[in-house]
Amino acid sequence: MSAVPYLALISALAGLVLAGYYYKAVEAASPGNDRMVFLMTEIQKGAKAFLKQEYTWVSAFVVVMMILLAIVIAPLAAVSYLLGAVLSASAGYAGMTVATMANARTTEAAKDGPGKALPIAFRGGAVMGFAVAGLALGGLMLTYLLFVEWAEVDNAFEIVTAYGLGASSIALFSRVGGGIYTKAADVGADLVGKVEAGIPEDDPRNPATIADNVGDNVGDVAGMGADLFESYAGSIIAPISLTAFAAGLTAVDAGNTGTVEFLMFPMAIAFAGMVASIIGSFLVKGGDSTDSKALSKALHMGTNVAMGLTIVATFGIAYWMFGDIADDAGGAPWGLALSVIGGLVAGWALGKTAEYYTSDHFGPVKKIAAQSETGPATTVLSGISAGMVSVASSVILVLLGVGIAYWGGEQTLGDTSFAGIYGIAVAAIGMLATTGVVVSVDAYGPIADNAGGIAEMAELDPSVREVTDALDSLGNTTAAVAKGFAVGSAALTALALFKSFEFAVVEEGGSLSLNVGEVDVFIGLFLGAGLPFLFAALTIDAVGRAATAMIEEVRRQFREIPGLREGKEGVVPDSARCVAISTDASLKEMVVPGALAVVVPLVVGFIDVDALGGLLAGALVTGFALAIFMANAGGAWDNAKKYIEAGAHGGKGSDPHKAAVVGDTVGDPFKDTSGPAMNILLKVMTIVSLVFASAFV
Repeated sequence: MSAVPYLALISALAGLVLAGYYYKAVEAASPGNDRMVFLMTEIQKGAKAFLKQEYTWVSAFVVVMMILLAIVIAPLAAVSYLLGAVLSASAGYAGMTVATMANARTTEAAKDGPGKALPIAFRGGAVMGFAVAGLALGGLMLTYLLFVEWAEVDNAFEIVTAYGLGASSIALFSRVGGGIYTKAADVGADLVGKVEAGIPEDDPRNPATIADNVGDNVGDVAGMGADLFESYAGSIIAPISLTAFAAGLTAVDAGNTGTVEFLMFPMAIAFAGMVASIIGSFLVKGGDSTDSKALSKALHMGTNVAMGLTIVATFGIAYWMFGDIADDAGGAPWGLALSVIGGLVAGWALGKTAEYYTSDHFGPVKKIAAQSETGPATTVLSGISAGMVSVASSVILVLLGVGIAYWGGEQTLGDTSFAGIYGIAVAAIGMLATTGVVVSVDAYGPIADNAGGIAEMAELDPSVREVTDALDSLGNTTAAVAKGFAVGSAALTALALFKSFEFAVVEEGGSLSLNVGEVDVFIGLFLGAGLPFLFAALTIDAVGRAATAMIEEVRRQFREIPGLREGKEGVVPDSARCVAISTDASLKEMVVPGALAVVVPLVVGFIDVDALGGLLAGALVTGFALAIFMANAGGAWDNAKKYIEAGAHGGKGSDPHKAAVVGDTVGDPFKDTSGPAMNILLKVMTIVSLVFASAFV
């Protein structure tokens, strides 16, 4: 059993090797003509410049946190924190680099149909997927082996948990900063270009088009990658920290029979999920049809196979590790396997729910498109109601997942509070065990979106844009599916980390009450319930302010550059100015929301631990609901617009189309800025509380 961390580390390295293989496969494809190469290079330059500045800003925050950890917890905790932060940033940068290579190559391949284009876009996304999974798992296993098994240092498990805090810090700022950037550019490009000027999306005359395409990469690729890196690492850390703090383990105790199984089980599931993801990634092949159902089936083949293999492996691992322990407790090993599978199925079901509410094949999106006949107001109202309704079904699915996981833990380990909570903790790793292939499918979307933009800006044959639009429409749905996994795992991981926080407080000689009749808990509960709304408001306002600057700049260029709006030959927009506006605005605007997630739990924790417990509980409930609402409402508006652009309700340029563009503009910060950042907010606050628990007491 002691070999499990080494096996997980080897599987992580295999994932990184596969990422390298896919990188070479993408690089070997043709990027197209000189105009396409120029556009690809401009997008690359803008994305790299943004990430360089973003990481420079975030590094100051990382240094402050390292100093705080070194003083309050242990110097080695600062080292673990730095490793998590650096690897998370590296995964995002690697994914963004290949995504900006794959876009023009996907456009070029689209000339020969979706059968050629889809695999290139997927392989570009797979570099992101396996870089995220490989670096997250590899770094965590290295941290565990170094501090727990090899050096056996004091506070070993607090130090391992700090790795997750490092990943969370990068994820929070990457999601918020990247989200503000991409939506400021997107809103500016759409409102002035499509609504006011009446020109097509991604038209080369629009100065914000390059910035919009840069935003797809820094927000939906680099930001999303950092988000899933943190989610994946956190889901493995949660059951490990739960076991360690519940049993009061030191590094020396970690190998004892009766505890080692609980530490090794999540690592073994991660190992199985990585191997299954690698196998599944080879099964994604494109067909000749542009029908979204056929494309969806081809793209999801890898995910479905990976999930099936993981389910089979989970039963074997559970019987191997918990056979004797279950016998002693009068239980059965299949219980914990069921917990993991319950999480995996709940994550899949959350994704399918998101698909139902955001795909133009189903009623909610068609209803929004029909409402656009009566103007922007009814379009916005129907999107809000669709997002709200989706929360109800998502909450039920998460509660079913929690109930099954809790019951499964009891079936293996007996009727104890730890058994059920441990079952919930491993359910989160079940949701994200196949992260490699899930992120691959998600990162595919922005690549397909960029490919369509390059097709339009390079003025290729309209048939090319038809292929890329089919790929892009599917990408919106795959993104919603991945967000379902991420938000669902956030709820389960935050719950497990919250319980670990309670154990850590008790271990330090303190106590934690969640009795809402106590005034400090009640105050904390309401503070926590309101915090996600404040966070969402700050990020939406940030998008609004940045978009206003972008809109004014696009209008100025149309007004002041002779012949630009008319498309006069030789007249080109000043795209660099728009890129600079988005970059500067997003970096300034990300600081306050990002700092909020770390500062608030620290301040409340040092004042009153019970109030902090209430804050975490309140934030978890409202944050989850708000994240689902925003992600699904935004996705529904986006695909309602694309449904109309495909020819329904008058098609492009009609009044319903203009109303749908307004709805999509409202939904942009919902689905790509505030919503996705919400799940990171929940986990950052919980993991900060856990790491600093000893200091609070």
